[in-house]
Amino acid sequence: MSEALPTCLLNDEFVASDAARISPFDRGFLFGDGVYEVIPCYDGHPLRLAAHMARLAASLAAIGLKNPHSETKWAQLIATLIEKNGGGNLGVYLEITRGAQTGRDFSPPTDTAPTVFGFAWSLAPPEPRKLEQGVRGATLEDIRWLRCDVKAVSLLAAVLLRHEAEARGADEAVLVRDGFLTEGASSAVFAVKAGAIATPPADRQRLPSITRKVVGDAIDALGLSLKERNMQASELANMDEVWIASATREVLALTRLDGKPIGTGAPGPLWHKVHAQFQALKQSECSA
Repeated sequence: MSEALPTCLLNDEFVASDAARISPFDRGFLFGDGVYEVIPCYDGHPLRLAAHMARLAASLAAIGLKNPHSETKWAQLIATLIEKNGGGNLGVYLEITRGAQTGRDFSPPTDTAPTVFGFAWSLAPPEPRKLEQGVRGATLEDIRWLRCDVKAVSLLAAVLLRHEAEARGADEAVLVRDGFLTEGASSAVFAVKAGAIATPPADRQRLPSITRKVVGDAIDALGLSLKERNMQASELANMDEVWIASATREVLALTRLDGKPIGTGAPGPLWHKVHAQFQALKQSECSA
């Protein structure tokens, strides 16, 4: 659970998390009119901060909301948020909405100040059981909107999909649209067959995952190849290995899908290599 640490960021001020308040007329609350970003931090250092800031800027531009800060200012605010919450391994959440009006109007306003909110939580490593045994997936129809490349705060569809996956005894929803794999409810997906690693291409149906890029760099560092291609969902059942990757779960082996084992039903040899290389990259990039 992402329980907030004591200090949060609210409109350029650092306040006690349990005292932070926004207007009930905020458009993020009324319409989901805003975007967010999640940044993993190790030893007090954000991983791939520039890439996260570029994605945040792209999401803001996509909804026509001016970025309230420069990249330098964001870096300062994030560093202060990390420091005020004790450093170490943290997840940082940032949200920018179109701000508050005095009523409810579908037309986006042009004269409201954005609401800027951020908080941190302790980022625990994946449970040993999940590393040793892998995690379970359930294939579900992708019912999300058609701009999944925008990291929008309106996540009801993803929440419902994850809830349905958990009701089926799974850890993640593996999403399918028109017969093709899109991604997980909150993760990128990789598949391995006969040593060939593939992942669906980045487009509007998928979030431009930063962790996906870190996994890709780990694959490159190992001298392996990664191919971006569209995959039919039916291919997954015959794969040797399937992985999911996200900012807070890193890279995990998906060892069962819809109740049936993938490959041997245990994390495979390429996952072990990529996971170890991911840890090495993380340590190298976030060392003091």
